[in-house]
Amino acid sequence: MEAYTDFAQVYDELMDDTPYEEWCGFLMELFRKYGVDDISKNDRHVINDNDVINRNLSQERNTVLDLGCGTGTLTQMLARKGYDMIGVDNAQEMLQIAMDKREQSGLSILYLLQDMREFELYGTVGAVVSVCDSLNYLLEEADIVQTFRQVNNYLYPQGIFIFDFNTVHKYADVIGDATIAENRGDCSFIWENYYHEEQEINEYDLTVFVAERGNVSEADRADGDAAKPDGTSAQGVLFRRFQEVHYQRGYRLEQMRGLLERAGLDFVEAFDADTHKEVTAESERIYVVARKGADTAANQKVER
Repeated sequence: MEAYTDFAQVYDELMDDTPYEEWCGFLMELFRKYGVDDISKNDRHVINDNDVINRNLSQERNTVLDLGCGTGTLTQMLARKGYDMIGVDNAQEMLQIAMDKREQSGLSILYLLQDMREFELYGTVGAVVSVCDSLNYLLEEADIVQTFRQVNNYLYPQGIFIFDFNTVHKYADVIGDATIAENRGDCSFIWENYYHEEQEINEYDLTVFVAERGNVSEADRADGDAAKPDGTSAQGVLFRRFQEVHYQRGYRLEQMRGLLERAGLDFVEAFDADTHKEVTAESERIYVVARKGADTAANQKVER
């Protein structure tokens, strides 16, 4: 089954407890720390000795690519903070929701329906971000390296790459073979995990029940009127049932460092995504900051 088709309709509702605001603020701290800003706006010193390059790339430095942007929630937040945003995703249904949000907001965001392993831009960007497990959907190391090489190709000199990933520990020891269920009245889901130890891949089978539009009253929502297996509920509300299967592979920090090196990117730092402190054996999600490789920054040209 193809992931993020029907699920796209309820993704934002089921992810409403995701700390996007916190993520946005944290990413901006890293942008400031590593010089991702439009110098024409704030006159901040940027780590680059060539003044001509600084002037020519001032706009591109302020451009951020959200790789695996999904429904565009984080993309839109960063756009509201003043960054020129590009969103790339290969799930058409998810990207359509992102574009609908853009139309409603009036924000100027470029969305591209592309595979992250083969994305193409019109110029360089100051930063690339990829969060919320996007890279875990790449199940082969070769695909990770190919994606990293594309990132390296489109980063401006000294540009940074910030991404997260779920660890092997999380899949193997925390959520592997667990079943998670939640009822929200007009939308319920069952999320069954199956961990494949040899491949270090987590399979999760998602079953979602969505009430037909207009059929759920406020009283039903308050009572948590759950769907029954036949697609109805105690209150007679009609639910539509759909299923999707997703696969994510767990990775280790030392493994990611090696893949960055193979792609020509320079590793900068890593930290536990929950504590923002040093990575430990118990870290379930890890943030990594990398920079455009020094060997490619001066010589590599972006195809336009």
